Amino acid sequence: QVQLVESGGGLVQAGGSLRLSCAASGSAVSVRTRAWYRQAPGKQRELVASITKVGYISYVDAVKGRFTISGDNAKNTVYLQMDSLKPEDTAVYYCQIRSDYGRDYWGQGTQVTVSS
Repeated sequence: QVQLVESGGGLVQAGGSLRLSCAASGSAVSVRTRAWYRQAPGKQRELVASITKVGYISYVDAVKGRFTISGDNAKNTVYLQMDSLKPEDTAVYYCQIRSDYGRDYWGQGTQVTVSS
């Protein structure tokens, strides 16, 4: 079994920064992609950013130029650096990994609140 634990969420003023971390532990798994999703109240969960095992990175348009996803394979950790935060970035952020076999693993989520 794979466990994902997110950290780094919190309350920040608009224009500020936060860095989310997601550490994987437990059974070894070959990872195809690592990603961050978010879910705001009353909205569907959306993909924010993803990084593949070969380093291909993509972002949702709303965060391009402000968020940066990165991974540390040695530490089995994925990060999301969030700069120039806006109130509309307020959400619960979840990390996800997808194995080479297509199985998804999710973290428990971390709250990010951006005040105006």
